[in-house]
Amino acid sequence: MILSMLYKAARKLLSAPGVLLRRDTSKDAELLVLRHENAVLRRQIAGPVRYEPADRFWLAALSSLIPRRRWHEVFPVTPGTLLTWHRRFSAAKWDYSARRARTGRPPTKAALKKLILQLARENAKWGHRRIQGELARLGHPIAASTVWGSLHAAGIAPAPRRAGPTWREFLTNQAEGLIAVDFFHLDTALGHRLYALAFLEHGTRRLHIAAVTAHPTRDWAMQQARNLATDLGTRMESLHFLLRDRDGKYGQSFDAIFEAEEVEILKSAPRAPRMNAHCERVIGTIRREALDHVLIMNEAHARHVLAAYERHYNEHRPHRARNQLPPGADQQPTTVHRPENRRLLRTRILGGVINEYRYAA
Repeated sequence: MILSMLYKAARKLLSAPGVLLRRDTSKDAELLVLRHENAVLRRQIAGPVRYEPADRFWLAALSSLIPRRRWHEVFPVTPGTLLTWHRRFSAAKWDYSARRARTGRPPTKAALKKLILQLARENAKWGHRRIQGELARLGHPIAASTVWGSLHAAGIAPAPRRAGPTWREFLTNQAEGLIAVDFFHLDTALGHRLYALAFLEHGTRRLHIAAVTAHPTRDWAMQQARNLATDLGTRMESLHFLLRDRDGKYGQSFDAIFEAEEVEILKSAPRAPRMNAHCERVIGTIRREALDHVLIMNEAHARHVLAAYERHYNEHRPHRARNQLPPGADQQPTTVHRPENRRLLRTRILGGVINEYRYAA
């Protein structure tokens, strides 16, 4: 478009002297053509004659001042070539290819790409969907494919895929009233084995990690059930089922505490961990994100590590089952439109094993 306008303006300016002075300007135009041709030849003495776009521009513009019958005597190219140049400059007015190239989805902002790469570098265990969840917490609701494309373009390999649960809970329609429980163990730096009890509310994905002990007994498990009932308070009324395995450490006293609150006990089949898939998955998440990267010294240290992770899991970590919201949040954060003007803050959990991000107020 701009080139076409310049071409038309040049033709008007070159024809102006002939109109104003009422004289034949063809000879002057011929001299201009010859001078430009000499300039082209001097520029390319060592090689074949090649016409740049600017050369074709001026020769085509000067052609309007010279009678067509003399074109073969003046111009160094054939009349057909000259007319082709003229048609090409005129057709540029209707060329919308550059405009069509700008259509489609807008590109991802450079500041957002930089943020994606920063999260990937600082968290080697995070895949593109985990990064998408953290971005959603920061107010950037972008698609997971956009995150994957940015990582792929930067040459960052994907994080190891995590095996998700494949067994569907038979009480899916009552997930809001279901809580699951399971034991898991952890080994100290000196090889001593410790045990903890994890409760997971299916509806909210809220995690409760009971105290740590080296000798789990029925009395100890019963006390943890009492502590959980006290912590839940009135929320205990919304629970209708407790899903557990057939471990002998639970016992009738453990079940009686929940049955007193009108919670029915559901036992999984023997050697069928997938029947308690959500609880098995959260235990695996605790190991991958925390326990596998920290040397546990004793029971007190184990309680500190698990308490810190429980707080992170319930108050900050996004969950795909809750539309990238943590259990403690009920609404999506405000969308950030200009991330380059905001300062990103990082909170290190457990000495940097886990990172939390938020924008400064």
